[in-house]
Amino acid sequence: MAVNRALFIDKDGTLVDDLPYNVDPDRIRLSSGAGEALHALQQLGLRLFVVSNQSGIARGLIPESAMAGVRNRLDELLAPWDVRLDGFYYCPHWPHGRLARHAFACDCRKPGPGMLLRAAVEHGIDTRMSWMVGDILDDVEAGRRAGCRTLLIDNGNETEWVLGPLRRPHRLARDLPHAARIITHYLRSNDT
Repeated sequence: MAVNRALFIDKDGTLVDDLPYNVDPDRIRLSSGAGEALHALQQLGLRLFVVSNQSGIARGLIPESAMAGVRNRLDELLAPWDVRLDGFYYCPHWPHGRLARHAFACDCRKPGPGMLLRAAVEHGIDTRMSWMVGDILDDVEAGRRAGCRTLLIDNGNETEWVLGPLRRPHRLARDLPHAARIITHYLRSNDT
């Protein structure tokens, strides 16, 4: 029986260029080599899920309704590589937000594992056979808390480097294409 495994991927700074609080579809750009990298991983049977903290919603900087446009834009940008996202999860919460309905601590905001675990339940994903890829250690911690293997894109976006047992990535990569090669090698070496 085939294993239902996934790639959970952070959006800002990993999948797309990092522009703070950007929800303008015309300004969303895939990171270099992202389309090819995700195509290669999807061909290996990984299901693809974006998991993204969006505190700009709680802060009152962006409307939650704009997230549908962001998802649509990602679908458009990935289409030339025949890449289809299996899910798009975002956390609108931030404890110090201006909008009361989103101004609280939650388990979905990374480094919490909530978005990954929700996607796993809704799509029958085995997190032990899955990867979390992101550009900061909160992504790594979320992945480890969910039971995933983790990979940190070391592109300079992590500035604090507060390490701990849950914040040590299994692997480091310089960019998403490099991450895809590492994961591909791991899957081919460990599949039975």
